[in-house]
Amino acid sequence: MRPQTTGQRALRICLVASSRFPVGEPFMGGLEAHTHALASALVARGHEVCLFAAAGSDPSLGVVELPVAEFTTSAGARSDVGAMPEQWMAEHHAYLDLLLAVTRGDHGTFDVVHNNSLHHLPIAMSPILPAPVVTTLHTPPLAWLESAASFADAGARYVAVSRHTAQAWEHVVDAEVIHNGIDTTVWTQGPGGGGAMWSGRLVPEKAPHEALAAARIAGLPLDLAGPVHDRAYFDREVLPLLDGERRYVGHLGPRELRTALGGASVAVVTPAWEEPFGLVAAEALACGTPVAAYDRGALGEIVTGDCGRLAPGGDVEALAAAMLEARALSRDAARARAESCFDHARMVDGYERTYRSMSQLGRAA
Repeated sequence: MRPQTTGQRALRICLVASSRFPVGEPFMGGLEAHTHALASALVARGHEVCLFAAAGSDPSLGVVELPVAEFTTSAGARSDVGAMPEQWMAEHHAYLDLLLAVTRGDHGTFDVVHNNSLHHLPIAMSPILPAPVVTTLHTPPLAWLESAASFADAGARYVAVSRHTAQAWEHVVDAEVIHNGIDTTVWTQGPGGGGAMWSGRLVPEKAPHEALAAARIAGLPLDLAGPVHDRAYFDREVLPLLDGERRYVGHLGPRELRTALGGASVAVVTPAWEEPFGLVAAEALACGTPVAAYDRGALGEIVTGDCGRLAPGGDVEALAAAMLEARALSRDAARARAESCFDHARMVDGYERTYRSMSQLGRAA
């Protein structure tokens, strides 16, 4: 990690993460991996990061736990057919408690507040916070976030994780693009030569069952790795497609996952939605493994012809052909793509520039 630029003071950054899943390995998803990479790199560059995150997050990051207290509604409140779910209310109170504490100065002063969660309150409350707020847009437009943007401070800034995501939000806010990044000194090139690999949360919107179907058509073995986040979906759609050649290998730890990806001949990415970024594709490329993916969302910004193949979304037969073509591509080209475009030093450079431009502007009197 490059050192702090000479002559520039270190920043004190309030980094607000998701309250739902821990920021620690093995990561539940790309949002948690992104937060961990960003916080670690900022600290390595000499900045002071106060990370507010879910219980169980990596203690080496000096996490302040976002307390999602158990919330039980009264019988009268439950009778309201429009009442919000109790988990939603608990998360609402956790973020409200945090932001009020920041407003009071309970955690000291900050140069910038970075909202890296999917919650609306850091945006909506930005006018009363004592530091400027930047929000990373990790998803397509969500109703609560869209609504919050209309209440945001005039100096609030937005970063999109891809050009596709920035375009999806352009009817609401202007966002600069900073692609997600990974540590290519950790995600290193592997030898390949194995079967196909799919990694991520096993949920309908990631469609691992279509990766299994495509692998069967292509005649390739395939390993699925990741947390089973929707048991009913897994039992209904994934389990019947598993056999001796196509396996579920569990939620692998970070070293095991990197070894598995580095040993695969092709990585398969099968979003059933418009993927905002596609961190698993960048991780595979860093391991030297070409990618076969559905051309949905931002995956066309990651996967180019020298390092992978794209198939129309939902076209399993085309995906099977893409898998066979991609596995013959250069592993060195795949690695070079990750190093040149998705190394996390580039990502952190972008966030540093944004933080500094905001902290120098300060807050309006």
